[in-house]
Amino acid sequence: MANQLRGLLKLFGLRLGTVTTPGKRAERLAALFVRKPELKPVMTPLIESLEALEAQIGRSSRLLAATAAADPVAARLMTVPGVGPITALVFKSSIEDPDRFDRGEDAGAFAGLVPRRNQSGERDYKGHISKAGDPMLRHALYEAANSLLARVRRPSALQTWGKALVETKGPKRARVAVARKLAVLLHRLWQSETEFCWN
Repeated sequence: MANQLRGLLKLFGLRLGTVTTPGKRAERLAALFVRKPELKPVMTPLIESLEALEAQIGRSSRLLAATAAADPVAARLMTVPGVGPITALVFKSSIEDPDRFDRGEDAGAFAGLVPRRNQSGERDYKGHISKAGDPMLRHALYEAANSLLARVRRPSALQTWGKALVETKGPKRARVAVARKLAVLLHRLWQSETEFCWN
């Protein structure tokens, strides 16, 4: 909806520019509507819908954050850099019981984050990730890996390893590899009932 608003304004030669908060967007729109007041009644329904949707997303985000903070397992998982309430809750609800896996690596395989293998005789081909298992868990881990590599400021061993992979293997493969490592780490923290320790 925000992009639609930008596109409609651009048709009339108006540029919204970089706005990071609803307040700044409202200020910028007020300045633009001074230049072309006839657009305000046409754009108002879209702007009101966008504001209502943002308010609902904010309420849902606060509810998820409170739910994750009240859950001891999710709160422990959120100590890992890049892991937020959604990833922690999805991981907990998808895995259900950490003892179902003997090894932490199996949690990454359960999310479909391991390479497919095609073996026969002398042929042993590793392909793209298998994408087996829970797609929501795989997506949440991938987003957490992306957040760790792109947004987390405080360095960690996992982030350093992932950034080195970005240089050699490219960003997509690095995010998948970090997501797989995150699955192993989260499983281990849950099983051992410990929090993430910064090095």
